[in-house]
Amino acid sequence: MPKFAANLSMMFNEAPFLDRFAAAAEAGFRAVEFLFPYDYAPEEIETRLRENGLELVLFNMPPGNFAAGERGIACHHGREEEFRAGVEKALIYATRLGTRRIHAMTGIKPPDADPAACRETLVANLKYAAGKLAPHGITLLTEAINTRDMPGFFVSTQADSHAVVMAVGAPNHKMMMDCYHMQVMEGDLTTKLKRYAADCGHVQIAGPPGRNEPDTGEVRYEHIFRLLDEIGYDGWIGCEYRPAGTTVEGLGWFWRLSNAGLKEEV
Repeated sequence: MPKFAANLSMMFNEAPFLDRFAAAAEAGFRAVEFLFPYDYAPEEIETRLRENGLELVLFNMPPGNFAAGERGIACHHGREEEFRAGVEKALIYATRLGTRRIHAMTGIKPPDADPAACRETLVANLKYAAGKLAPHGITLLTEAINTRDMPGFFVSTQADSHAVVMAVGAPNHKMMMDCYHMQVMEGDLTTKLKRYAADCGHVQIAGPPGRNEPDTGEVRYEHIFRLLDEIGYDGWIGCEYRPAGTTVEGLGWFWRLSNAGLKEEV
């Protein structure tokens, strides 16, 4: 049976961020994830998690200048010290909040940058991060993100994500397999989930092509959820989608599958 974590960067946006924890718990979620915690002190988030009985399963390392369009700096040569400072900052939050997965966005390739140099920088940075996270029992994640939504993103296919994991060679470095990005970029979800099952550290879902609820769009998620059980994936499934209406109005799929028992389907 799948375990679902609400992504609070996309879901429950009807409320301010710190109020989304209570909204997720009220809807039946027992875990959450989000992009970044850094606008809030760790103790503020810790309080919301504790008050609502929630586990924080994932967040991202600092991504560079997100407002200016940066989506990670792990592949950016010359910014290694900034990347390392981001590792330390993420560790402060993860250890305080009990989070066991951190995603390092690989980034958009800088204009005119040499791809080989970007790959060398990426691998070196991820080796450093994995080494820093390992003593705390934290898994580092690399995600392939589709280049329709993020043009120029440096790692965009599952094969490339897996190749990076193999190059880093750290036991606590895994792939984050987002089914939405996978479908947009390459499809063939069943084969890829089976092929990379041993190196999959986290799964995310949304309904392509619009990135709405998983029971909309072109992916038959009831098959994907059965497949994840069959291949032995027992981790959380992050619901990183944009609700088509209000979040609660679109949660019928979740209540059918989660055994939450708290709501009737809308």
